[in-house]
Amino acid sequence: MPTDNFDTRDARDARNGNDANDANDANDTHDTQDSSTLDDDAETRVWLVERTYGDDELNLIILVYATPDGRYYHRRERALTSFTGPARETKASLTVSRDDLGTVDDHETQDRYATEATRVASSHDPDDAI
Repeated sequence: MPTDNFDTRDARDARNGNDANDANDANDTHDTQDSSTLDDDAETRVWLVERTYGDDELNLIILVYATPDGRYYHRRERALTSFTGPARETKASLTVSRDDLGTVDDHETQDRYATEATRVASSHDPDDAI
């Protein structure tokens, strides 16, 4: 598994009942820039590649989004109870800052992420709830 790049804002907002994704979704753009040539201020599109349950008693859902090449990932943790209602839908894709991406160092994980990101991108619009 790649190094954890936990988005603390989402976990804090989930505990407080706020929807951090609304701000992200409002700023969502269709960025087609190649993730391998991104600068630090750039935003890039990532696609949902993994959804798992946390191992602890916090009832967390872990969402992993990745670039189509599988080289970069973005991880979100959300409280299981925050998945009710349309405001907390899990989107097929997000646009995130380069600063919010971690590097996938394991080649097998890169391949798996690339395959899944490509599959999701070919079968869903970015704003689709999945």
